[in-house]
Amino acid sequence: MTNGGKQAEPDLPLTTIVDYNLPTIGTGFMFFMVSLYLMKFSTDVLLIAPAAMGFIFGASRIWDAVTDPLAGYLSDRTNSRAGRRRPWLLASIPFIALSFYMMWNPADELSDTGVIIWMSVAVIGFYTSMTAFNVPHASLGAELSTNYHERTRIFGVRHMISNAGALLALVAMHQLIVRDNPREIAWLVSVLAIVAMAGLIVWMFSRVRERPEFQGRGETNPLKAFGDVLRNKHALLLLIVFFIENLGGATIGILTPYVAEYVVGRPEKTVIYILLYLVPSVASVPIWVRLSRTVGKKPMWMFSMLVTAFGFGGMFFLEEGSDTLISVLAVICGLGAGSGAVVGPSIQADIIDYDEYLTGKRKEGTYFAAWNFVYKSSAGITLMLTGFVLSLAGFVPNEAQNESTKLALLSLYALFPLVCYVTGTLIFSRFSLNEAEYREIRQSLDTNS
Repeated sequence: MTNGGKQAEPDLPLTTIVDYNLPTIGTGFMFFMVSLYLMKFSTDVLLIAPAAMGFIFGASRIWDAVTDPLAGYLSDRTNSRAGRRRPWLLASIPFIALSFYMMWNPADELSDTGVIIWMSVAVIGFYTSMTAFNVPHASLGAELSTNYHERTRIFGVRHMISNAGALLALVAMHQLIVRDNPREIAWLVSVLAIVAMAGLIVWMFSRVRERPEFQGRGETNPLKAFGDVLRNKHALLLLIVFFIENLGGATIGILTPYVAEYVVGRPEKTVIYILLYLVPSVASVPIWVRLSRTVGKKPMWMFSMLVTAFGFGGMFFLEEGSDTLISVLAVICGLGAGSGAVVGPSIQADIIDYDEYLTGKRKEGTYFAAWNFVYKSSAGITLMLTGFVLSLAGFVPNEAQNESTKLALLSLYALFPLVCYVTGTLIFSRFSLNEAEYREIRQSLDTNS
């Protein structure tokens, strides 16, 4: 198949895709540890009020409104011998390391107020430093190939490898749950994670190169750059869908430890329930990659969102001893989530080419910064909402909960994501950038290059 007389780009070597994605084992481990267990670690081990942690996560999202656009714009404008993305990955290492260590190791002598201040600095610092890694790294993934279907493969492998980090995070989380010395386990886990993260980023830096033809083509005016995102009809619609979908999806990580302990009554199975979500999400990636070539990215993603909505909705019927029900529904939700994780970033990359067609600029950093901000904002809002709802519902850590608290947990865990995923599906049905239109856009870009 050709584009304007040019042969379509061939598939990338698998080694290149793997080398590019390896750092997400370390950063994925860290991100999942924070998403899955930091709230519960803070309330049940550090004894911080849920509302206080909710406020901290909410404040970090407000700060992201500054850091995400800045990281995207600056990485687009970076010009160096190493490229415009890779220098950011190296520079992020010490900041990720320090903030991650702080979150899991607050000083023993701190007062209650001191612990809250410490965690505020750590959480905000962590999300800021992860922005400095995630935005340039995702942008580099979009630049590796202009092949419509190869992008799905790149981000499919990214989902699989980053979730290898998530699986390791579950092992660490299990140790934190079952051991009598969680503070000591947290210290060991944080140190090992920091060493692994740094080594994997350095490895990727030495193995993966950037496309020189994209260097120096970022938008010079930051306001215009982000204005272009909002003026891009495809990007704006996808931003809305991502926001709504991730509002609901964040509950699986945040609330599973609470539901497993205080509703189902099986806290020792928390890790198993999350594994039953993650393993199908990862294992189904080759299926979703293949289906995207045959049925199309849009129909496949819409179907998977409805499957996920059904899975979450069923969680409302959980009660003490509902081990089988939560296990089956976790598998259903995981299968659905795998599709969005694979197809979403692939569609993002297509939309960036559409922007180049309109503006003549390459703004991967700007676009992935916008999506990164939406993703983190939705997760932060869910975290903040969880903290406030639990406080209002009378949550008491490490004790049996009353019926109103259990109802609040199940409403957040089941009905909230059900509504989010159904709404996201309806909105995404209006998305119109298909493969045929993309090939016309790519043909025009290649002909004029």
